[in-house]
Parts: sequence; C-alpha cells; structure tokens
Amino acid sequence: MFRNGLEPIHLLIVLIVLVLLFGAKRLPDMAKSVGQSMKIFKNEVKDLREDSSSTPAPPTVPPTEPSPTDKV
Repeated sequence: MFRNGLEPIHLLIVLIVLVLLFGAKRLPDMAKSVGQSMKIFKNEVKDLREDSSSTPAPPTVPPTEPSPTDKV
C-alpha cells in the first residue's frame, strides 16, 4: 500500500484539499510569506554561524599543582 511513499496522485490530492480549504486567491500569498520566512530564517542561521566562528574560545584554566594538604 505505502511501499513507494508519496506518489504523484497523493500530491495532487493534497493540492486539491489545500485549494478547497484556503481558496485559490490565498495560496500564492501564503507561499510568498512562507518563502520570506524561510529567507529570514536562513539569514539568521548564517549570522549565528558567523558569530560563533569569530568569537574566541573561552580561556582554559591551567592545571594547578596539588597542595600538600590535598594528598590522601
């Protein structure tokens, strides 16, 4: 029954249901807003990656020698 996953007839049915639910006039506006949202999201992720690569690593604390009272 589902051995091939999503077939073209399934996509056609989903498209018809979307048109019936939202109307043909609203679908292009919705697609445009989703596209703009994805563009903003990609830009923000890119900025975060650039910021994280440009910040220096936190300083490491050098190991300290054990004091005479630390010996067991």
